[in-house]
Amino acid sequence: MPEEPERIIILMADDDDDDYVLAKKAWDHSKLLNPLKRVSDGEQLLDYLRNKGEYSDIEEYPTPGLILLDLNMPIKDGREALKEIKSDDDLRKIPVVVFTTSKAEEDILKTYDLGVNSFITKPVTFKSLVQVVESLGKYWFEIVSLPNYETK
Repeated sequence: MPEEPERIIILMADDDDDDYVLAKKAWDHSKLLNPLKRVSDGEQLLDYLRNKGEYSDIEEYPTPGLILLDLNMPIKDGREALKEIKSDDDLRKIPVVVFTTSKAEEDILKTYDLGVNSFITKPVTFKSLVQVVESLGKYWFEIVSLPNYETK
């Protein structure tokens, strides 16, 4: 029997526990098979991506195929983290989708200037969140071709 292909890891950077729980429920409801992992701030995000500190085990913390990035986080916010990711030759190819409560035109323009791949304002209702997650899954895992990150 052929081996099942490895699922692309999604890394959600969001400090809000409730937002993560809802996103995880929407993920499960949408029957997406891609694992959803989480970090709580931009510093943890960069440590994860660089396999530093508590994220040093590459088997447990493999390079994600997609990052869902909240802008408003403690320690290092999403804007700062995005700037570092997109200026790092080893990380810049990882697609980043801003997934935030912000609707500010300034945030939209700034993040696209920094190299974000998409900007999504978090939906208010669970039903809308499920629709967004299903659309994300369809677009990023069925339509788009993503690079293979097996080697760091």
